Parts: sequence; C-alpha cells; structure tokens
Amino acid sequence: MALEFLVPVAVAALALTVFVVGDRLRPESWRQTSDEASGTLVLDLIKTFFTAVVAFVVVICWQQYQNAHNHTVAESKALVDTYSAAQQLPGSDRQIIQESVRAYTEQVVSGEWAVMDAERRLSPLTQDTFDTLRATVAALPSDDAAIGDPRAEALAALDGVAQARHDRAVDAGRGVPGFLYMALCFGTALLLFSPVLSGLRVTKRSVAMTALLGVVVGAAVLAIHNLDRPFSGGNLVPRDAYEYAQTRFEQIGEHAPNSVPATAIGIGDVPHR
Repeated sequence: MALEFLVPVAVAALALTVFVVGDRLRPESWRQTSDEASGTLVLDLIKTFFTAVVAFVVVICWQQYQNAHNHTVAESKALVDTYSAAQQLPGSDRQIIQESVRAYTEQVVSGEWAVMDAERRLSPLTQDTFDTLRATVAALPSDDAAIGDPRAEALAALDGVAQARHDRAVDAGRGVPGFLYMALCFGTALLLFSPVLSGLRVTKRSVAMTALLGVVVGAAVLAIHNLDRPFSGGNLVPRDAYEYAQTRFEQIGEHAPNSVPATAIGIGDVPHR
C-alpha cells in the first residue's frame, strides 16, 4: 500500500524538478505569456486517465461476469449428466440419486443465490447436500455389472459439478482490486474538479455542461458498481442454466421405466448405503 502512494509522489516530484530546471535552461523564445497551455495539458491528462481507468475496470468486471456465467453453465451440464447416468441404475438406486440431484439443484436456485448475494460465499447447507449426493453415488457397488458403468459415469459427472462449484465459490468472492477502485475515485475527483481548475466562469452554459459531466461520470461509476461481483450487486448472473437443467430432469424422467414422481428431499432424507 505504501508503494502505491510513494510512486505517484515520487513521479510528481520528478515532474516538478524537470519543469523548474527545464524552465531555467530553455530558450526565452519557448516561454509562453499565459498558463492556459498547461491547464489544457492537465485537463487532457485527467480525461485520458479517467477514461483509461473506467475502460480497464469495465473489461475486468465483464470478464469476471462472463467467467461466472460459464461456470454455472458447466455445473448445470454436469448435473444433467449425473441425472442421465442415474437413469441407467436399477429402480431404487435411480430414484435415490435422481431425487438427490433434484434436491441439490433446487437448493442452488432457491437458496444459495441469496446467500451469495448477501454473504459473497456458498451455502454450507447446499454443500452438505452435494457431499451427501456424492457419497451416496460412491457407495453404490462397483462390482455389479448393472451398476458399475452408470456409477462411474455419475461420479465423473459429479467431479465436473465439484470443479464448477469450486469455481463459483471463487467467483462469488471476487471483485475489482482495491487499487483500481482507488484509481477510479482519484480520477473521478479530478474530473469533477476540472471545471474549477480550468477557470470556467459560472454561466448558464457552463452550469449545464458541468451537470452533464456529472451525469456521465455518475453513470460510468454506477455501471462499474453493478458489474462488480457477479453474484451480488445490481447485475447478478442469471440462474437460467439451472432452471433449464430442472426442465431436462423432467424430460429425462418421463422416459424412466416404472418412474415414480420425484420430490425434493432434505439432507437428512438421502439414505446412505
């Protein structure tokens, strides 16, 4: 943190040294009679700095948002694969695994999204449901020919769910680095003070233009705030991937032999073999 303050101060001191020493060494014909040129230079630098910081932060936020959405898609696909693999199991095992997959998906959609929004972390209750589901599949006998292959497929799919869930946990706590927020606040303050630094007189036109400047700056800051943290704030990653997975569960279940309507169950309702 000290380095972040030390470097700008050192560069400012260097710039002042170069300016003062250079003023003594440059020819008299290079000197200007007013300081308007320096004011224009500073204002251009302020606008360039603010624009660059905003663009950089927006790119980071959008990339984080896209990564988070891709991880939800990967997790939902793995859940559908797990449900489809369980379709090949005998009746009782099929019902237990598929009901557990439904229960986990429902908890992600209905409960975990609110936890990520409020606390920027995953829900321990949903994690317990997933761990129980994984343990139930792992407990299936692997030496039975009718169970071994579907069990292996389901475990492989659950590995994909676990990886995507881990990525989603990282996404839930990720945001714009603090030093970029500091740079954004500094650039915003300089930009808002630019009318004063430029020596504008208070007229109807200057007041209107200053108000418009404030609207533009405020909209840019608000957009960054909404894009920051993909699972909390004003622009949440949608749950459409999981909702589509729930639709696929229904479609797969319609083709199950001797299918029994599945209902969501709690953690304690998932039996261990």
